[in-house]
Amino acid sequence: MPTALVVAEPANPMSTAVLELDGALREEGFEVQLAVPDDLVLRHPHPDLLLISAALGLQRMALVSQRFLVDGRMPTIVAFPDDDIAALEECVRGGFDYVTRPFLPGLLRSRANSCWERWQLSTTVEEMAALASLREYERELRIARDIQAGFLPESLPRLDGWEIAASFRPARQVAGDFYDVFTLVNGRRLALVVADVCDKGVGAALFMALIRTLLRHTAEHTGFVQDVGDDAAAVALDGSPGESSLPLLSLGAGPLIQAVVGTNRYMARNHIKQAYFATMFFGVLDPYSGDLVYINGGHNPPVVVRADGRQTMLPPTGPAVGILADSSYTLGHVQLGPGDSLFAYTDGVVEARNAAHGLFGTPRLQEVLAGAGAHASGLLAAVDASVRTFVGAAEQSDDITTLALSRNPA
Repeated sequence: MPTALVVAEPANPMSTAVLELDGALREEGFEVQLAVPDDLVLRHPHPDLLLISAALGLQRMALVSQRFLVDGRMPTIVAFPDDDIAALEECVRGGFDYVTRPFLPGLLRSRANSCWERWQLSTTVEEMAALASLREYERELRIARDIQAGFLPESLPRLDGWEIAASFRPARQVAGDFYDVFTLVNGRRLALVVADVCDKGVGAALFMALIRTLLRHTAEHTGFVQDVGDDAAAVALDGSPGESSLPLLSLGAGPLIQAVVGTNRYMARNHIKQAYFATMFFGVLDPYSGDLVYINGGHNPPVVVRADGRQTMLPPTGPAVGILADSSYTLGHVQLGPGDSLFAYTDGVVEARNAAHGLFGTPRLQEVLAGAGAHASGLLAAVDASVRTFVGAAEQSDDITTLALSRNPA
């Protein structure tokens, strides 16, 4: 049964008009309640039809109407005159629907239906506008996702004796993670980058594009280590400055140093107010010797899996990129022999959560890598399957990016 609430002027709560409305509404099948403004809140639930005496005046009528605003929705509201028909004029100018005496049941029902239909139409128009706005936002996100996808490699370089594999699974349509693989120094070196911009969503995606572009452009336009200049002062050599026997000051070290130090300096000097920074692992491989020089800027330690099953972690050699302009970094070195692999990843792997809020964790990752074989594609497949199984039906909470490099067995 539809409900109607008649709100009367306190000075005359049982006026002739109120009693006539009560009778006409009941005749049309409404369940009717009578009230005055002061006793509305606790005693009366949300009605289908709210009739308010014009004698209350426009301001008090608006206050009464607001009391029944629930989740952005109001009942159908109609003004009615008591003894003074002129009081209705102000209500009409204020946008209220209205009924006039005599309150004939059929006409009252028709008027209520008409008001209800107009309210529904206005609500539908608002909902359609909101839906159109949502669709436009989703369209813009799809465009942003497609643009971001263009910053990831379309294909990975092929190197004799090596296998490279990478995976990118964003938590949202756009992400702050990225990876990059490209050749340097006329194809004589291979650069590998895995990075994670703090936060998620559109802001992180914009800074992902900026940082990736700075790193790659700088690395590709820097040659030998002698070209580094002042940036060399910000880098130590594997904790042993001046130790020239290491293959660190070689082809590829220059692009690595200048890319990381230059990007850090630019970000910290120009975008510190936005408070975005990135953790990253940036390595440069000599595919002939297997020597890998790298900088780990506050990133999750990549795992080196040896042919005999031993594992070595490559911990941070400096802070995240974009926090302090004068940050210093240590240039690390590791050699990958036949059958060895390198697995790099973002924190979305080890911080993946299941329905019980448990973490996937580094020990579980190392356990998976130990049984995944010696091929890069197998490492990625094993980790991805293990993370998906662990998470189950829980929502993916962070971007997940993985990159693997393996040297073919002898």
